[in-house]
Amino acid sequence: MDLAALQHLLGDVPGKRVACVGDLMVDRFVYGAVSRISPEAPIPVMARSHEIVMLGAAGNVARNVAALGGSVALVGLVGGDADGHEASRLVGEEAAIEGYLVTDASRPTTLKTRFVSGGQQLLRVDLEESRPVDGDCEQRLVRTIRDAADGAGVILLSDYGKGVVTDAVIAACREAAAATGAKVVVDSKARSFARYGEVDLIKPNALELSHATDMPAETDVQVEAALSRALELWPAKGVLVTRGGKGVSLALRGEPVRHFVTVAREVFDASGAGDTALAALGLALAAEAGLEVAIAFAQLASGVAVGKAGTATVSPDELVEAVLTAHMAPAEAKIATPQRMVEEVARWRAQGLRVGFTNGCFDILHRGHVAYLTQAKAWCDRLIVGLNSDASVRALKGEGRPVNDLESRALVLAGLQSVDLVAPFEELTPLALIEAARPDVLIKGADYSEEQVVGGEQVRAWGGEVKLAALVDGYSTTSAIARMKKEPT
Repeated sequence: MDLAALQHLLGDVPGKRVACVGDLMVDRFVYGAVSRISPEAPIPVMARSHEIVMLGAAGNVARNVAALGGSVALVGLVGGDADGHEASRLVGEEAAIEGYLVTDASRPTTLKTRFVSGGQQLLRVDLEESRPVDGDCEQRLVRTIRDAADGAGVILLSDYGKGVVTDAVIAACREAAAATGAKVVVDSKARSFARYGEVDLIKPNALELSHATDMPAETDVQVEAALSRALELWPAKGVLVTRGGKGVSLALRGEPVRHFVTVAREVFDASGAGDTALAALGLALAAEAGLEVAIAFAQLASGVAVGKAGTATVSPDELVEAVLTAHMAPAEAKIATPQRMVEEVARWRAQGLRVGFTNGCFDILHRGHVAYLTQAKAWCDRLIVGLNSDASVRALKGEGRPVNDLESRALVLAGLQSVDLVAPFEELTPLALIEAARPDVLIKGADYSEEQVVGGEQVRAWGGEVKLAALVDGYSTTSAIARMKKEPT
């Protein structure tokens, strides 16, 4: 998706109403550090540090619609338990989400608890009951859908197989759409998709498509055959299959299958990426974007989501940055403003990663610098290098310095595998940058004492540590310049 098309769409989506209907969950992420194996069993022992609680499934779809600027009516079911109250509280905290939650005191609220260390999930524990809702609760859901869909351009139906999406609920969604002119898009984990009827679009992934059609769905040719079979089996108007790194494929009745490639991105956590794609797709359709534009928007949004921890939302600014970054060389993408640095650090912390910080002029990069930065990276998961601007280098080193300008120095540093982010700063010291990043470890050369390291006191105060990296004798920018002056031209 190009920047002009993205900005045009982002200008259209604010305030567009989307109804999200389906299984509502509470996602709990428990983070901690693992440093030993239990003496009781061959399992890791995690020292819990913190936890994050958020809405999942249909709730995560609603959160993503809201984060992208839409207005959401969320219809779901909760139990009469503490997790149900937690879900209601989380909905209430989202200004753009209008909650239509029905309580069924006879069942627990669906809860998924994930234990995470070092950016990796160690264990997931599910609390749920998957029997279909019936009786008065089902009728309340049906009546609620009619109210929630009023003014919505799209109804998104999230069927995780937890019992909310019954035949009566599906029928209520189709009837509400027929009355309002809304489109119905289904994201389902079901074995068969026939029961959804003549909805506008069904969005399975490749594995779900394969299971539902009993056909392989790996190659383009196989996917085309499976989609053709799907439209024979199901009355839906169209099927959009998501295929991970292979992109997505679309089949509409009477039209040839179309394939849409996806820009390759680093995948950190795929949790909730399908919800993000559904939210972006639905919001774009609610804004009356064409289907191809809506698909591109969904691909972009899910691509950003997989680079974040947990069932994360994405923002318009992140989508714009993703489009801009896609046109940069890898090294250029590592050079960040202080604001972007703060956002990256927040993302790393959400992944349970240890953040390190060092700084310097790095004028003429030499063997000593490379060894120093390699050692610094060994003490953290992500390393930020604060880089003096040309003016601050001149103030520190005198006229004639730097030899290389800021852009050149930043690009060379960013090209090193040990460096994850380069953050230029104008001041004589990096203290403001350190306070903004709040690193877990602050690294400086062993030619300093810990008491002399700028920012050391602050880092220790918030529980971090200061490390001194060994220097390689005989290598420095000053000596390199001196040697160049002695050598004949």
